[in-house]
Amino acid sequence: MNATIPSILRRWVAIGLSFVLAIALSGCNPANFETVAAQVPQIVVSVLSDPKTFNYALNQESPNIFGLTYDGLVTENPLTGAVEPALAESWKIAEDNLRITFTLREGLRWSDGEPLTADDVDFTYNSVYLNEAIPTDTRDILRIGESRALPTVRQLDARTVEFTTPEPFAPFLRITGLPILPAHALREAVETKDSQGNPRFLTTWGVDTPPQQIIVNGPYQLEEYVTSQRVVYRRNPYYWRRDSQGNPQPYVERLIWQIVESTDTSLIQFRSQGLDAVAVTPEYFSLLKREEDRGNFTIYEDGPAPGTNFISFNLNKGSRNGRPLVDPVKSRWFNSPDFRRAIAYGIDRQRMINNIFRGLGELQNSPISVQSPYYLSPEEGLKVYEYDPDRARELFRQAGFQYNSAGQLLDADGNRVRFSMITNAGNRIREAMGAQIKQDLSQIGIQVDFNPIAFSVLVDRLVNTLDWDCHLLSISGGVEPNSGANIWSVDGGLHSFNQKPLPGQPPLEGREVADWEQQISDLYIDAAQELDESRRKAIYAETQQLTQEYLPFIYLVSPLAMTAVRDRIQGVQYSALGGAFWNIYELRMVD
Repeated sequence: MNATIPSILRRWVAIGLSFVLAIALSGCNPANFETVAAQVPQIVVSVLSDPKTFNYALNQESPNIFGLTYDGLVTENPLTGAVEPALAESWKIAEDNLRITFTLREGLRWSDGEPLTADDVDFTYNSVYLNEAIPTDTRDILRIGESRALPTVRQLDARTVEFTTPEPFAPFLRITGLPILPAHALREAVETKDSQGNPRFLTTWGVDTPPQQIIVNGPYQLEEYVTSQRVVYRRNPYYWRRDSQGNPQPYVERLIWQIVESTDTSLIQFRSQGLDAVAVTPEYFSLLKREEDRGNFTIYEDGPAPGTNFISFNLNKGSRNGRPLVDPVKSRWFNSPDFRRAIAYGIDRQRMINNIFRGLGELQNSPISVQSPYYLSPEEGLKVYEYDPDRARELFRQAGFQYNSAGQLLDADGNRVRFSMITNAGNRIREAMGAQIKQDLSQIGIQVDFNPIAFSVLVDRLVNTLDWDCHLLSISGGVEPNSGANIWSVDGGLHSFNQKPLPGQPPLEGREVADWEQQISDLYIDAAQELDESRRKAIYAETQQLTQEYLPFIYLVSPLAMTAVRDRIQGVQYSALGGAFWNIYELRMVD
């Protein structure tokens, strides 16, 4: 949910961010890293928390290793948004728009030196992503049309593979940027079962796996992982990219992620030369700007960051083992559209920009990133919620709420309106946003119990127990709205505001899907089927109007995308979509 990832990887969203956003937005602490030889060229950055798995198909969190360790058939250029070749050197789309035939590059190899062929592509899709025995969110991204049918994948020869869709599917080419996994390393785990009858793959390549056993095809491979301390990557000697002179890439030998849960520490360590990059959050901007020349770094900026910051209420009316997921009293509040609209009017987002973001942000009103051609702006008619506490109180009264003599908001049965709001601890900006929301809503009679908690606990509540009232989070974004299909599909793995049970979890009784919720889900299907760009934009415009009308997410502020990078790192092509290191394979270190 922190949303998530360079180029095409961004749409793997799961619950988190991409590699680039993990670097750009997280706290850091290089600690003391004498155990890693500093003589070789290396970049030291940081992430907020430990990776949760080394198995891409099972990943739902950020930070994750996969933006560094795997490539797909294609990639997306963050500067232009164009789809470009990656493991595939070329592709051909059939006239009926139902088939794409990819030709792989010659001589591709895995990090252990084994050949990478079309058999690996066939295995990745047919044995992993499309395998119903493997609970992967990736399958949601691959589902097509109202039937939610899946594509077929067929190996034609060692370098050629054919994808066939049951109907035209506009986002499909971009989707083939999903990581290709090694058949020779993982096939046995997929095909053999454990004592419970599940594929052994489900317990393969956890974070307890020795890093040297993780076979990859990306620019870097794992070298070391020490829990709560660091992840160390070294250059993959078999990576496919070469520069114009034929020299192998990447040039930088080693990348180090320091794991720390404090953004304050990131600033301290960057200023003391311990880090090579740091997110420039609003409270740090003025200080860092003054130190740019003396500190030998450059602050890069490229407009609003992609993705969304929001609060969301738990709209799930279901029960588990006879116990409602949400207190029925609160559930009635949360499921009232006027309640959610009143909350939106009650949050002073401009004050949030002025005070918390120091003016370095923009109001956010849409689930689609401003960089996307499908983004609908307020100037084009998108509904917005300007701060208006009087309007909020009016809406509460229209919805049957009332105020007592102390100015406290009560429902029609006299229950005081009070709920908890959770977010992940350690992100000072987000914690400040939560504190302001608590204060703003107190002005309209609501008591918010704001509780930043450990990210792992938060994920467990959102994904497993479904036990929460309201959360404050972010989701990464990109050019293609369909990357959010598993958020907006009523059966999607990230449909968090009304989550169905994920595979292997106890069932729910009484989960209901609202008409507007189903309509958004259906429109995302329609948009993916539509090949005419103008009609596709109109469909996505309708989805944005619906999300603003019914507010499953109440959008807040989009900060400016800014990162400070040491000047000794050459070749940075900063992009709000890709961050500072999306082209890490061509970065160089100079003295």
